[in-house]
Amino acid sequence: MGKDILTSLRPAIVLTILFAVLLGIAYPLAMTGIGQVLFPHQANGSLIEEQGKLIGSSRIGQGFADPRYFSPRPSAAGNGYDGLASSGSNFGPTSQALVDRTKADVAKFQQMSPGLPVPSDLVTASASGLDPDISPEAAFYQVARIAAVRGLPAPRVRALVQDMIRTPFLGFMGDPSVNILDLNRRLDRISANTAQ
Repeated sequence: MGKDILTSLRPAIVLTILFAVLLGIAYPLAMTGIGQVLFPHQANGSLIEEQGKLIGSSRIGQGFADPRYFSPRPSAAGNGYDGLASSGSNFGPTSQALVDRTKADVAKFQQMSPGLPVPSDLVTASASGLDPDISPEAAFYQVARIAAVRGLPAPRVRALVQDMIRTPFLGFMGDPSVNILDLNRRLDRISANTAQ
């Protein structure tokens, strides 16, 4: 009887150890190695440095509160744009806290750009709370404010937004978008060149 149990358990134990080594060690190491060889920038977080200083990642949103910059989507991740607390608010459409926050955000944007309807992605957080992109409509909505605050011609800022629109992958997977960090970095370069 004891020998039958041992004979039955041996394959289970051997397979458990084998799959633990294969799927818990070998496969992750292989995928990490392939990622580092073929896509090192993306595998290391798509980090962006400027003058030797890390300023962010093109894949993780960050807050831009200064009116000189394009505003991102709001974030419910931790205290806002916290990569360690990625999540949505989990508030439903009947949540008074969500309604109050959205109304406050709409009022803020309407004050900055009176008379224009506020694009929904400027007042609604993404599911992760870390979305680095906004819609082209949300970027164009902010052009007049950015141009006025920075003293730039509005057509020049509008052309910058147009240049920064990323089309859907393969032309149909996803929606057109504008990466906020990339857009604000280009905006700083334009402003610096204009000031010279």
